[in-house]
Amino acid sequence: MTIGLGGGLALAAPLADLLGARRDGGAISLANPFSAWAGGIGQREILLLGTDEGGGNTDVIATLRVDGGVTRITQIPRDTYIEAEGFGPMKINALYSVGGAEALKSEISHKLGRPVQHHLVINLAAIRRMADLIGGIEVEVPKRMVYVDNTQGLNIDLQPGPQVLRGRDLEGFLRFRHDETGDIGRMERQQLALQALFRKLTRPDQLVRLPALLMGAGNDVRTDLGPMELGGLITLMGTTKLQAHHLGGRPFDLGGVSYWEADWPGSGVDHAVANDEETAVSGRQRFLF
Repeated sequence: MTIGLGGGLALAAPLADLLGARRDGGAISLANPFSAWAGGIGQREILLLGTDEGGGNTDVIATLRVDGGVTRITQIPRDTYIEAEGFGPMKINALYSVGGAEALKSEISHKLGRPVQHHLVINLAAIRRMADLIGGIEVEVPKRMVYVDNTQGLNIDLQPGPQVLRGRDLEGFLRFRHDETGDIGRMERQQLALQALFRKLTRPDQLVRLPALLMGAGNDVRTDLGPMELGGLITLMGTTKLQAHHLGGRPFDLGGVSYWEADWPGSGVDHAVANDEETAVSGRQRFLF
C-alpha cells in the first residue's frame, strides 16, 4: 500500500497532463477520474467527526448528505445530552471514545430517524496538514480570539478581519469557544470554514491533487469509504450548493454539569417545557442517580 501510494504521488504531476482532455489556447481541460463514482455515493448519510489531538473526544460532530443538487451538513452540538444504548447518559462527544464510530452512527441514526451509512473521522492534525497543502483557506475572522491551553498544545491568537488561515491558526479558528457564544459560536465559525474549504476543494486543480492530499493526511483520516468513493463524494459535492446548519435547542444544568438539549428532527420537543429546567431535569434523574 505504501509503495502504491508513493508511486501515485510521484506520478501525480505527469498524470495531470495525461488527464487533459483537450488544450484550448494553452488551457487544459481535466477529465475527473472520480466522476464515475459520484452517482453511487449520492443520497447516503455520512457522519463527519473531528477528533482532538489525543483522538478521544470529538470536537466536531456533523452529518453530511448530498441530495437534489444540495450538500446538507447538520452540525450536532458536542454537549448534546444523550442516553446511549449500552452506555447510559452522557454528552454526545464522549460516545466516540467509549463506543467508536459505529456507536455514534447507531445513536444518531435513531435520533434523526434515518440511517447513517458511513463515517469519516479526521484528526485535527490532518486538518492542519491538508490546509497547508492547499495553501490555506480564506475566512472572515469575526473578532479577536485569544486562548492558551498548554495541555492540548493549543495557542490561539487571531486578529479580526479577512485572512488566509492554515495550520495551527486554522485549527484555533475551528476550536475556539471561550466566549459568550460557546459551542454555538464555534459551530457558526466552522460553517464559515466549511464554505471556504468547499469552494477550494471542489476546484478541478484540487480534485486532481486529492490522492496526494489524502496521503498527506495519513493515519489521521479514518473512514469506511474507499478512496474512489471519497473522491466521488467530493466530485458530487462540487456540483451542488452547500447548506450548513446546527441543531437548535437550549442549555441546561444537571448535577453541576452543563448540557445541550437538542431539538432532533421529529422529536416533538415542547419548548415551553424544555425551558423549565426543573421539568427537563426530572425526566433524567432515574438515569443519573
